[in-house]
Amino acid sequence: MPTSAIRLVRFTGRLLPALAAVATLVVAFLALIALTDGAGSGLAAWLTTLGVGAVLATWRGRRRTWPARLVPFLPVVVAAALTAAVCIPTVPTARRYPPALPFVTTQHWSLTTGSRVAVYHYPPANTGTRHPIPFVYLNGGPVRGISVLDHRFLQLLAHQGYDVYAYEQAGGGRSDLLPMGQYTISRSVRDLAAFVDRLNKGKADILGFSSGGAVLTRALADPSVAARLHRAIIAEPGPMDGPTAHITGHKGRKSARGLAPAMTGPRSTHVPRYAVAFGLMRLGLLTPDTKLIGQAEGDNAFTAADLGSDTASAYCARDAHRIPAEDTAQNFSFSPAASLRIQRTVKDSPSIASQLRQSRTPAMLMIAECSSQVRQWETTVLAHDPAIQRTQYMPGVGHHMWNGLDGNNDRAAAVITAFLQDKPAPLPNYPTRDEIPTFLRDHE
Repeated sequence: MPTSAIRLVRFTGRLLPALAAVATLVVAFLALIALTDGAGSGLAAWLTTLGVGAVLATWRGRRRTWPARLVPFLPVVVAAALTAAVCIPTVPTARRYPPALPFVTTQHWSLTTGSRVAVYHYPPANTGTRHPIPFVYLNGGPVRGISVLDHRFLQLLAHQGYDVYAYEQAGGGRSDLLPMGQYTISRSVRDLAAFVDRLNKGKADILGFSSGGAVLTRALADPSVAARLHRAIIAEPGPMDGPTAHITGHKGRKSARGLAPAMTGPRSTHVPRYAVAFGLMRLGLLTPDTKLIGQAEGDNAFTAADLGSDTASAYCARDAHRIPAEDTAQNFSFSPAASLRIQRTVKDSPSIASQLRQSRTPAMLMIAECSSQVRQWETTVLAHDPAIQRTQYMPGVGHHMWNGLDGNNDRAAAVITAFLQDKPAPLPNYPTRDEIPTFLRDHE
């Protein structure tokens, strides 16, 4: 064997144990992050890992001559450098709220629940028929700012004579943060009731989209909240309770997930600190109230690109290469920790089916052809709410049904306004309750 090859083998033989030691220390650091819930911005785990590594390096070098005693410390130094980045914030730790939108005034309302929410009002257009009952939009997320795409849809409804209000739920967008323990699905329902009370215009029509649809469904199951609602439109709802949240299986026809070009722009998950924090939170190894990163820091760090293929999953496969920009970088806001916290309170909640069966508020369910939602999340609402008067299966659209493509905004508005005015539906009433089994079988 040539001398150079022998040297390479010897070098590799020395390098591999060093790399293994570095990897072991990094894994130990991540385990300690999880065990300590990120205490001290991760410094507790970092100092412990560094201390244990130094002790082991001292023990390994105890019989070596002085210069050689330093060699076992090299993996410790490398691991310390690699993991230190997890402990250092790279964005402000105090909340940075999105700047004001140029086309609508942002108001801030303090609700009786203690939440302080950002409110947007689109008064009815001066021309044509005005509808006296206020219309309230509950966006999805949960705990996400209202996108510019949604604002355009709300403007369309206002131009048709509706008095449109929307608010960003506590912690989302320009609304104030809550202590992490206060983010619950029950709090979201109470905030809805308090918002309608704050309007002081009597009963309101509510459109709840995605997780906002789940909030609206639970509001319908609570008689004290339902008494404030005139009509309810449940669009592409998330799971309404724990038993529903654990259902897996049927989804809509193929979405653009995996087909659309990757989202561009900066990603917080390319930064070690936030990659570790959000990754371990998603795995359930860190609590949403982790001490590794604060709620405000996490909100500041998270970007639209971090959503990855989630955005593409809201569109049909045929739209994969023309997905519109849903938002601007300046307006985008999402609270990953608060969102996970609310989702967990849904998963941990008991069934509301028996309460929902008592609902008397006229309601409509909207289902997208290429829905990324589990179909049973939608059909469970239909099965248990006797006050759902019509279901509108929306062809040619994904989860985000009003998306500005091919007149989809006008079609969604036509379905909504026909129900609110108690006019004949533009689409067949499909599926009915009796058709649920066939629908689940035929529309995968």
